[in-house]
Amino acid sequence: MELLSNALAHASVPDRYVFPPEKRAALQLDGQTLAGDHDDGVALPVVDLHRAALSGDDGLRRRVAAEIVRAGKEFGFFQVVNHGVGEDVVKGFRDAAAEFFAMPAEEKLPYCSDDQSKPFRLASSTSYDKSETRYWRDYLKLQCHPVTDDLLRHWPAEPTTFRPRLAEFSEAVHGLAQTLLGLVAEGLGLDADFFAGDLSGGETQMNVNYYPPCPDPSLTLGLLPHCDRHLLTVLSQGDVAGLQARHEGRWILVRPVPGAFVVNFGHQMEIVTNGALASVEHRAVTNSAVARMSVATLVMPTNECRIGPAPEMVDEAADKPAKFREFVFSEFMEAYDTAAASREDVLESFRIHRD
Repeated sequence: MELLSNALAHASVPDRYVFPPEKRAALQLDGQTLAGDHDDGVALPVVDLHRAALSGDDGLRRRVAAEIVRAGKEFGFFQVVNHGVGEDVVKGFRDAAAEFFAMPAEEKLPYCSDDQSKPFRLASSTSYDKSETRYWRDYLKLQCHPVTDDLLRHWPAEPTTFRPRLAEFSEAVHGLAQTLLGLVAEGLGLDADFFAGDLSGGETQMNVNYYPPCPDPSLTLGLLPHCDRHLLTVLSQGDVAGLQARHEGRWILVRPVPGAFVVNFGHQMEIVTNGALASVEHRAVTNSAVARMSVATLVMPTNECRIGPAPEMVDEAADKPAKFREFVFSEFMEAYDTAAASREDVLESFRIHRD
């Protein structure tokens, strides 16, 4: 398997990574060349979760919940600070993951696989739209929660810090995700434990994306525009910009905020909330100066979970009918793959059309 992380440096972009002109754009940011037309005048909301953790102050918690829902309705994305995940925990795993990508090619080779059933694998250049063009990234895709002895044995033993740092990070981010889901529920007027159980009880997955410096970012992409198929994504993007989100017909650059996690909603959140909190298109662009690494934790339902709009989000008398039919999550996963991650195509399979 060809990995970008195995090469010393790239003097030019190989043809297999070059996108058609209609899929390209370019911009300059802080002296670096990045790909992507964007609106730099819009910033994502930053939510301080410390206030929600203050015991005995329900008013503050309600305000934080309202901020999250407001940000979700406007952007589908927001950032959180003072979230309770220690800086040492985040840095510990990011350092271990960076060390893994830097290992010699022969030491990474046993983990290289396109078999999506494996609980840990290393691969390169996923193309959701089934095209021949390759994306400028390597990635780890792994199951990360719940952490069990059986799961640990699938994770690499080298570097030696990888397993313990991943376990620590996974447990901490899982806790943050459950806190966020509780706040979303409260902000929507649902029971605080609405998302507990099967809706968020599937095997939590993680994508660790590695984007090496690209000699000409205007020609390629790190990851195509797509919406997430699951419920909630909690992302550590580090201090290098590259994530863009779609907002009012433009791409906005998600500028790194020190110590923050980026949060966005997946298709399941949009369906369960009957469209109140939408899953928003996003993509990754490359840069010419430094490597970028992002760590995305993906919270999803169980395969057998029945999903549909929450009754509290539907009101036929107030002209708020259900927009989506009920289905089993495994059915959605199949439709997502068939639709090649196209937002409208995949949702069309589950929309209720009324005359």
